[in-house]
Amino acid sequence: MNRRRTLLQCSVTNETSMTAVGLRSERGPVLLAIMVSTGLVAIDATILATAVPSVVKDIGGFSAFPWLFSIYLLAQAVTVPIYSKLSDMIGRKPIIIIGIALFLLGSVLSGFAWSMPALIAFRAVQGLGAGAVQPMSITIIGDIYSVAERARVQGYVAGVWAVSSVVGPTLGGVFSQFITWRWIFYVNVPICILAVVLLMRGFHEKVEKRPHRIDFAGASLLAVSTALIVLGVLEGGVAWAWDSPTSIAIFVVGAIALAGFILVERRAAEPVLPLWVFRRRLLLTTSLVGFGVGGALIGLSSFVPTYLEGSIAATPLIAGLALAALTLGWPVAATYAGRLYLRIGFRLTALIGTAFVVVGTIVLAAFGLAPSLIVVAVACFVIGFGFGWSAVPTLIAAQASVEWGERGVVTGANMFARSIGSAVGAAIFGAIANGVIAAHGGNENDPGTVALASTGVFIGIAITAALIVLAVLAMPKTPVAASASAPPATDASDAVIAG
Repeated sequence: MNRRRTLLQCSVTNETSMTAVGLRSERGPVLLAIMVSTGLVAIDATILATAVPSVVKDIGGFSAFPWLFSIYLLAQAVTVPIYSKLSDMIGRKPIIIIGIALFLLGSVLSGFAWSMPALIAFRAVQGLGAGAVQPMSITIIGDIYSVAERARVQGYVAGVWAVSSVVGPTLGGVFSQFITWRWIFYVNVPICILAVVLLMRGFHEKVEKRPHRIDFAGASLLAVSTALIVLGVLEGGVAWAWDSPTSIAIFVVGAIALAGFILVERRAAEPVLPLWVFRRRLLLTTSLVGFGVGGALIGLSSFVPTYLEGSIAATPLIAGLALAALTLGWPVAATYAGRLYLRIGFRLTALIGTAFVVVGTIVLAAFGLAPSLIVVAVACFVIGFGFGWSAVPTLIAAQASVEWGERGVVTGANMFARSIGSAVGAAIFGAIANGVIAAHGGNENDPGTVALASTGVFIGIAITAALIVLAVLAMPKTPVAASASAPPATDASDAVIAG
């Protein structure tokens, strides 16, 4: 074999599939493509926030602007498990490229939007693309890196989120103030093209071709049920009252669609979200961890900046930097998590991580009525550090328990759980804050009221952290294979191409 050739070989074989990527030394371009793709999704999650006033001034639609965020999250959450299943059938590469292409299309259309309804629709297209990019990035990491390496590599990807949390709002403000808000979307064009070029040139996989029976009925029912339930949770108490006919109808129809989905999946030849995912203890508990992580993260990202701005009059930039400490702690811990779980196992590593999360959230709650920028930043760093040792190892444990043909579904299920957790967390923590504000005169501009409402949310996040601990405790004590640093063919990145 000519090792100078640009081949990154990775054979991952089971009864139905085979993938191949090039030599260990050539994984760099693939990782760069993954980080660029992740950066697209990460930046767009925050870049629009600071530009909303400029957008509304230009095209109107102030009352509808929250949908710019809701529709993006909704489209992303609905499609994650569908893309993940398809990747197990036809490969990761076509799915992530389709996702980037959709994201590119949605970005261009958003830049040309002439009204708020049009912009909302085009943001949905972006969300459809993001639903493929994020899970495929994590799944490809699971394909081409060994168990020992994955935590470190996921630390790099988490670092992209850390940088994006600062760069996104800053870019949004710069574009809307000095150029035009439309460049918020146009800037994605060269990044999308770069990501596709890197993937096309550096990522090579070979998937065994065989007939598949696509689960159209299951995919449709899953999309409908998820869309309605997430929509009901996100907009309940905001766009309509929880006990309104609209809210009740949405949840009832969503529940019926969910019941229909379960019935279909029990009989489907190749179910889009196999029910065995929820019957395996390791996969169920790690998905519950993902659900809790999603809820805690949305609570922190939504209320920490509001808390600092409303209680001590911190500027949006300073408040954002305090929150960014969370996304800085995450990659720092994830970088070293691999060494830890190779020695003591996934479960104990995750327990140590959740202990950090609990301590950090308790500190936030305890000092909620005595606002301090330093305390918040340190607490956020500790929480992020804890997530690096809990969220990352539990996801890797789930991936390591299956072979290539199931890794997409397992990764997608975990990220799907995190998306649902974010929606539920947004609803619960929003209700807590609104309830506290209403009970204290409804003055949301009073620093004391803001601090009190935020403290209520922080207590809720601390309770969520405790529930994550319970989910980790329920994980089976699965040891890490001794060969994790030099994995067998089902996980290898240096194995010869099979067949």
